[in-house]
Amino acid sequence: MAIYHFQVSVISRSSGSSAVAAAAYRSAGRLYDERYGRTRNFSNKAGVVHSEVLLPEGANERWLNREWLWNDVEAREIRKDAQLAREIVFAIPSEMTQGQGIELARDFVGREFVDRGMVADLNVHWDIGARGGPNRHAHVMLTMRETRAGQEGPAAFGPKVTEWGRRELLMHWRAAWADHVNERLATLDIDARIDHRSLKAQGSDLEPQNKIGAAALRMAARGLHSDRLAEHAEIARSNGEGLIANPATAIDAITHGQATFTTRDLAMFAHRHSDGKEQFDAVMAAVKSSPELISLGKDARGDERFTSRAMIEIEKRLERATDALDARRRHGVGDRHREHALARASARGFELSAEQRGALEHITSARGISNVIGYAGTGKSALLGAAREAWEAAGYQVQGAALAGVAAEGLEQGSGIASRTLASLEHQWANDRARLTGKHVLVIDEAGLVGTRQLERIVSEAERRGAKIVLVGDPQQLQAIEAGAAFRAAAERHGAIEIMDIRRQRADWQREATRELATGRTGEAIARYAEAGFVHAADTREAARTALVDAWERDRQTHPEASRIILTHTNAERKQLNKAVRERLKARGALGDGVALEVERGTRVFAPGDRIMFLKNERALGVKNGSLGTVQSVHPVRMGVMLDDGRSVAFDLKDYAHVDHGYAATIHKAQGMTVDRAQVLATQGVDSHSIYVALSRHRLAVDLYYGRDDFANQSRLISAASRERGKDMASDYRGQRGSGIADLRSRIRSLGASSARSELEKAIERFARVTKAIVEIRREGGKESPQELETYRSAGKALDVLRPGGATELREAFGQSEKLTREAAEGRTGRAIAEMEQRQAARAAERNAAAREQARLTAETEKRAEQFVSAWTKESARAKDGASHAARREARAKLASMAKSLERDPELGALLLSRRKQLGLDAASTKKLSQDIQQYLGSGRGIGISM
Repeated sequence: MAIYHFQVSVISRSSGSSAVAAAAYRSAGRLYDERYGRTRNFSNKAGVVHSEVLLPEGANERWLNREWLWNDVEAREIRKDAQLAREIVFAIPSEMTQGQGIELARDFVGREFVDRGMVADLNVHWDIGARGGPNRHAHVMLTMRETRAGQEGPAAFGPKVTEWGRRELLMHWRAAWADHVNERLATLDIDARIDHRSLKAQGSDLEPQNKIGAAALRMAARGLHSDRLAEHAEIARSNGEGLIANPATAIDAITHGQATFTTRDLAMFAHRHSDGKEQFDAVMAAVKSSPELISLGKDARGDERFTSRAMIEIEKRLERATDALDARRRHGVGDRHREHALARASARGFELSAEQRGALEHITSARGISNVIGYAGTGKSALLGAAREAWEAAGYQVQGAALAGVAAEGLEQGSGIASRTLASLEHQWANDRARLTGKHVLVIDEAGLVGTRQLERIVSEAERRGAKIVLVGDPQQLQAIEAGAAFRAAAERHGAIEIMDIRRQRADWQREATRELATGRTGEAIARYAEAGFVHAADTREAARTALVDAWERDRQTHPEASRIILTHTNAERKQLNKAVRERLKARGALGDGVALEVERGTRVFAPGDRIMFLKNERALGVKNGSLGTVQSVHPVRMGVMLDDGRSVAFDLKDYAHVDHGYAATIHKAQGMTVDRAQVLATQGVDSHSIYVALSRHRLAVDLYYGRDDFANQSRLISAASRERGKDMASDYRGQRGSGIADLRSRIRSLGASSARSELEKAIERFARVTKAIVEIRREGGKESPQELETYRSAGKALDVLRPGGATELREAFGQSEKLTREAAEGRTGRAIAEMEQRQAARAAERNAAAREQARLTAETEKRAEQFVSAWTKESARAKDGASHAARREARAKLASMAKSLERDPELGALLLSRRKQLGLDAASTKKLSQDIQQYLGSGRGIGISM
């Protein structure tokens, strides 16, 4: 079970400890302790599955031997009460395999400790817990002094670094470990999370438990006393008693990050907070019989799902607030204000499409709540900018908000709507500042990322104050971190207008790929990119990373003015990509001498010209978590940066050190980002939501890389990238709501008067009506007029503009089903759209299969061309310089035969056209290859190559 434990302590002589002895015990090793003149032997200790010393850059490599390392530490310390080492102990989730747990620990230790300059002695223990369950954890012994390059023995240690003992850094490590674990759990598709906050901060009355080591458990097994084991059991017993007395505590804790849960989720929680089987059973019984537990029935997997009465009430409050807003008609905007806004947008070079104009009319209607589902790159910012001008012209005050600071910044820059984070808004309201009024329009961007609890608070506040709410997002993109899928539920309940006309990508086929990603057709989108040569496989992830950086470097040189980003799933991979890019730039001389700085994530070297990312909102600087820029100047204590929006900022590192290299970013940081060109490294944590975001950030080009050690082939990549991880609502299981994004989209299409119909639906209905009319004319024995035929062609062309090839697919479908034609002609286009998409998917699959076959044949021909050139070169040399007349004659005969074979293999001949020089022919010739070869063979007579 994934539990949080992170403990920091100091190994000190004042408590009688020896660094060598501690290292020997934790590594299950045999080390000689020079200070005490004795051997510390713990080689019979079981459970140590990984043991290594990790060195910072420039450290003495002799310290890879832990006996030398810790003896040098002991020799460097003189005081009898000296502090020898800092020790970190953290729990590894039991859901992980041994290899995954070791990699998890190594990545964290390298990033948080070794990169800061500490020598780290890492030992991973795979033990058995108190009740026979897994007890997996890591011990990390850390040096406390800086290291000196070029020195030997104890002298290689410099002064102690007091910064490493600061409470602020300890608190950072605690939070960073939780983030690191949760990110890796998500990457591995493990449905578990940990929380570094105290139980009190999480709103729980449970008492936190200490960690029990294997030594204490073995003492207990031998009947020996262990204070720590007794304390752990007592806390677990106390928590169990509390849960039995108040089982709602367990239900509230579980539903903090998920709206619903299963019996297994409950059992894992009860196991953690109880002592022994008897109390575990009592806790389970108490929770199962609690009036706060609501059974929701079975999910799609057949598992019984539950929620809390509190979660049901939160969802009901959200429904009541959105219902009240939807019933209001107080925020209408006149046509003249909309036309004024459209004219202003046009003057700035933004021509809104018919679809965007429909959306503008929808969100500036009098209704108190409007929902917009906009696919990635559909020009939501231009739409919202025009809406802002219309609202302001009508006398309303527009306020923007988003969950993340960088998203709020993007909303403000793209639309001109003054924006801030939702947390900032709620903080102001809590202090009775900047309250909403009846003249306010509150626009929430990236609404799909907002959890149910927070969205309920925001919407309820708007409803009480009489403000209008506009929710903008895409349920198919990244999901809310906290419990629920509130935006999906609101759009499903009250309708939404969809913006499907992709404008970000310049190429038609790339826009179609984005539409496929937005509608869950991930395999078709990836196949489309693969067919165009933008999906690249390598034997390993490391090789894929190298190929990506190679391509990034070529692209930078070819398109120096283009904006670009590298995207991947995890922070550990992002760090490696940033490092690889910087090494490439330094090797090319593109970066000057850098300055090593202690920043929030450890030591980083920055140089003028470096790309940089800001990692924390700072209103005084005008930067957000995720803001990008380029280093203009850097000094040991100060840095100047040109932000990508054109502003220059400068700051002292003591005031703001939340920066890192910005060549690569995680996909989660990229939602809302737009660049010219992107490279994406896919790893095992990819799903349909993250791949959609990653492959839709670009205007011009995106390349997708993967290693076959992560995905054996493209099919495996597509399978992983197609995984749906959309969050649920308790109401999804009450028979009152849909079951996810796909159902939401079909419901939106059937809302009719409740929301504007899409241009695609209108085009399908028109095409079906004309088709139905022509069929009826022919059935009566008549013939359509030229005008009617032109109307039919025109309807087909209009449909093809919105969905290339759609008219052909529906023409076939309508020909096979009169009922389908009749339904679509009456405006019920759902089945027609599904039929069209299925047929297009089938054709895409056929095209891909044909393309793969052609690629195979081309590869075979390429191979034959290589073999032909090799054989031709060999026989040409033999014809000239053969050891005997017979050998030369034989070679000449083979050359003639090879030349004749090209007449029967024109495909091979075509490939050899570009290889004239390799064949010994005139490379500049414009003649047919057969003519060049005949000329070559004929001229050979004069030099002894006679036929």
